[in-house]
Amino acid sequence: MKATEKNFISLIRQQREEGILYVMKTYGGLLQSIVRKRLSAFPDRMEECMNDIFWGIWQNIDSFDESRGSFVNWAAGVARLEAIDALRKLQREYVGISLDEVEISQEDEALTRVVERELSSETEELLNFLSPRDRELFQRIFMDQEEPEEAGAAMGISRNNVYVRLSRGKKKLRGAIKGRKGVRL
Repeated sequence: MKATEKNFISLIRQQREEGILYVMKTYGGLLQSIVRKRLSAFPDRMEECMNDIFWGIWQNIDSFDESRGSFVNWAAGVARLEAIDALRKLQREYVGISLDEVEISQEDEALTRVVERELSSETEELLNFLSPRDRELFQRIFMDQEEPEEAGAAMGISRNNVYVRLSRGKKKLRGAIKGRKGVRL
């Protein structure tokens, strides 16, 4: 039996495929615009939502009452509710994701090596303004991340002298690079 405007509802109630195909063809654009309005940020979820809408119409056609309104308004209501449900599901998915589960893409290794080389050569250039003993102290503390007391003990320098050398060295470095553009200390 061919579905028409007059018989498609009864075909759906009889669980005949022609009825739902008629709804898809005739009202699919309208229902899709309702979904698009709510799920525009998630285009990959729109098709799934549309399938849920047609399934909802198929399963709940008995709740449609012609005396209360038109099929179009009822189907639009089903579409709105399904789109809202899809948004709720998405919200639960995104709220439940921990940062440990998020996969961060690996950086380009070649770019990383180039940047590390640049930083290394700039650091060496800056440290050349210091005396060899202060240069070693800065490398231990700022590059090797040793505690100042550890670095001082390893070099035979008292704790107070370590902090004095660091302070003077920083002041010397600031003066040395003050003229460089884009460097802010």
